[in-house]
Amino acid sequence: MPVLYGIKNCDSVKKARSWLEANQTSYRFHDYRVDGLEANLLQGFIDALGIDAVLNQRSTSWRQLSEDQKRDLSPEKALQLMLDMPTLIKRPIFDNGEQLIVGFNPDLYRKKS
Repeated sequence: MPVLYGIKNCDSVKKARSWLEANQTSYRFHDYRVDGLEANLLQGFIDALGIDAVLNQRSTSWRQLSEDQKRDLSPEKALQLMLDMPTLIKRPIFDNGEQLIVGFNPDLYRKKS
C-alpha cells in the first residue's frame, strides 16, 4: 500500500491527502510527529532522492537554526538535524511502491498511484 509521509498540519500534506482521497487512492499516512521517524527510513529517502531533495533549506525551521548548526553540513549532520527536527524534511514524501515523490504534484501522483 502506498505511504504518504509528512506532518498532518502541513498545507502541502493536506493537499496531497485531499487529492488521494478524492481520487479514491488507498494509502497509509505516516505522521513524523505521531508515528516517529527512524534513521533508516530517513536514510533511505536520502539514498534514493539525495540530500538536497529531502532537506528543506527554504523552510522556517531551517532559518531558525543557528549558523553553527548550518555550518559544515555533512550528510551525517543533516540526517541528525532532520531526525531532531522533522519539519526540516520537505513534505510530503509519497512512496507509491515504485518510486518516491517529494512534494505534492497531482500529475506525478496520477501517473503512479
